[in-house]
Amino acid sequence: MAGMNPRERSRLLRRKRIRRKVRGTDSRPRLCIYRSNKHLYAQVISDESGRSLASVSTLSADIKGGVQHKAATVSAAKEVGQLIAKKCQEQGIQTVVFDRNGFLFHGQIRAAADAAREAGLQL
Repeated sequence: MAGMNPRERSRLLRRKRIRRKVRGTDSRPRLCIYRSNKHLYAQVISDESGRSLASVSTLSADIKGGVQHKAATVSAAKEVGQLIAKKCQEQGIQTVVFDRNGFLFHGQIRAAADAAREAGLQL
């Protein structure tokens, strides 16, 4: 981690600390959120079986048409949260463990989590 941007280094340290405690199972998978400068990605992962059960991003065809030129916004994060909750419910997943992936819980991360909760997913 030497020679790294201090903010990125701090995020990676937070991520390691969180991942020690958060573990996704087949009955209660992990909802992992990643935020880049341009896009937001959400993925539901079962760590027991090592599979990705569902994934949504602002690059998805369902969201890409609705979001115009501002892919990394709070409104786009709300759409990602609603869509990931819908995909989980189609697969029979009602409860997940939320993994913020080292990002602070505000802005886009919080909007995605709140939208998933409102759509019926238990975090």
